[in-house]
Amino acid sequence: MYYARKHWITKLHLDWPLFLGIIALASIGLIILYSAQPSMDVIERQGVRLCFASIVMLAVAQVPPRFFRQISPYLYFAALLLLIAVLVMGEISKGGQRWLNLWIIRFQPAELMKIAVPMMVAKYLEDVLLPPRIIKLLIPFILILLPVLMVAKQPDLGTALLILSTGLLVLFFSGIAWQWVFSLMIVAGISSPILWYFLHDYQRQRVLTFLDPERDPLGSGYQIIQSKIAIGSGGLYGKGWLNGTQSHLEFLPERTTDVIFAVFGEEFGLAGCLMLLILYLYIIIRCLYIGMQAQDSFCRLLAGSLAMTLFVYVFVNVGMVMGILPAVGIPLPLVSYGGTSLVTLMVSFGILMSIHTHRTLLPK
Repeated sequence: MYYARKHWITKLHLDWPLFLGIIALASIGLIILYSAQPSMDVIERQGVRLCFASIVMLAVAQVPPRFFRQISPYLYFAALLLLIAVLVMGEISKGGQRWLNLWIIRFQPAELMKIAVPMMVAKYLEDVLLPPRIIKLLIPFILILLPVLMVAKQPDLGTALLILSTGLLVLFFSGIAWQWVFSLMIVAGISSPILWYFLHDYQRQRVLTFLDPERDPLGSGYQIIQSKIAIGSGGLYGKGWLNGTQSHLEFLPERTTDVIFAVFGEEFGLAGCLMLLILYLYIIIRCLYIGMQAQDSFCRLLAGSLAMTLFVYVFVNVGMVMGILPAVGIPLPLVSYGGTSLVTLMVSFGILMSIHTHRTLLPK
């Protein structure tokens, strides 16, 4: 009976250390979401989204990694066509043309690129001798920059930067020489004045607000100032669950999405924030371990990119709330309220579990 049960669990193709970490983080997310917005309706909607995303993750985990390798080009170019469709006939919401309404479903095609870009770049580099020569990096750069520019055009700078990071992380894990990494950083620094010219007015305002939030304390600087007040007032151990004043008195805008970490910091303090970040670190390390155990270059590159993309999510969101990075509208994974980005994240976890559980165990 024991062996039958063990065999049944194994057939689910779940990586249990990773799965338990995801469950713990999602549970914390529901707890703090209720405090940010004390409404069972909000919790029920988020709970439904979590259940749906978990089912998607479980389904993806059943698929062998070779399938992801095969569909990479088709997924990439299909997502590219959807991005073109968004620019032509996409719905405008909150100042951006980012949504595609197919009547049955309304979604952001840019989210698909967070999966399609690393898969496509990993697929290309699989057939290249690693570490790749600089001439071999031209096509991957084109594959990365095409969707990045199209998403930035919507405009959605936060998602465009995430897509850029997913592709560049694949290149990083392919073993490119450090001198090329530093050269890319220098080029990015030198081209900053040029990029500033192409930014929209509100994006420039975000950068200026990051440099000096006090220049417009009741306008563009209001959110970051209130976020820092919330985190600072939490002290070492916080004010306790449901006792946060900044969120309950509605001083914090976007408190269920972009700045939910400020709500957590006010109610659970420095100790709680450290525990939350340690949980994120555990999940990221587990994902990197899965990448290290992968048996081919495609899986290693893809797993490494997906793992570090989660790190970028957390780093950018927390840095934004604490005022050490400009605001770019990136949610806190598995904690912020939302649906499309949640499904994309769970698909990433499903791919990682598929890579780990479909390994062929070699005889000793």
